[in-house]
Amino acid sequence: MSTVEAGLAALTAVLAEAGVEGAGREAAMLLAHALDLPRDRLALSRSEALDDGALGQAMALAARRAAGEPMSHLRGWREFWGRRFAVDARVLDPRPETEVLIAAALEEPFADVLDLGSGSGCILLTLLAEREAARGVGTDVSGAALEVARANAAALGLVGRAGFIETDWWAGLRGRFDLIVSNPPYIALEEMEGLQRELSHEPRMALTDEGDGLSAYRAIAAGLGDRLAPGGRVLVEIGPSQGAAVSALFAAAGLGEIRVLPDLDGRDRVVAARG
Repeated sequence: MSTVEAGLAALTAVLAEAGVEGAGREAAMLLAHALDLPRDRLALSRSEALDDGALGQAMALAARRAAGEPMSHLRGWREFWGRRFAVDARVLDPRPETEVLIAAALEEPFADVLDLGSGSGCILLTLLAEREAARGVGTDVSGAALEVARANAAALGLVGRAGFIETDWWAGLRGRFDLIVSNPPYIALEEMEGLQRELSHEPRMALTDEGDGLSAYRAIAAGLGDRLAPGGRVLVEIGPSQGAAVSALFAAAGLGEIRVLPDLDGRDRVVAARG
């Protein structure tokens, strides 16, 4: 039987040899997960004995991480806006950059939200959790992704206020919404080869349109006239080089008050507009 400290060293060595950034931190995350302990509790247990079964489980996870599988898939969840969302290979992994969209959406009140391409449901469900009087609908072309979204809605106690529809963008939708949000596939086909290897474990259709990266925004802009309430807002996440192009699409669709919002690194991240 080993100790926690020795186990951490062994896990760190496996990850470091594979070139995983922050190998020591990630080793602690994996071992804490295997032991079902908070990470800060693990730091207080370094001299304690480590069960061989727990070490074996952590080593198996480390091998998968070394092969490029995302940490969120290994643990089964990702934190977003202070809440845990279940994630796996069926959905795009929620990322901190998307919180720029959440912050902008929460700047004004809203009652009815539409989330196009909802994936895990992290955007829609976060907005509903933050605004207890609001209701919303999430759409996705992937029924498998919506299974994850519905599970997240149940875990957060939002089933009564969040509905999910398997559809391609606007098909089958009715009514108008005072807030429409989306984090669509925006990576151009020519950019796919240069992505981090972790992204190969996420659904390709959530990453790229297999074209110039703007197809989703064209589809969104084309349907806003029928579904955005007068004076309502639309907020979409974008790639860092797409601010001008998406702004132009929204302007051509008759939207006003168009803004491009940066993320914490100063890169263009969200286009906001009003109907």
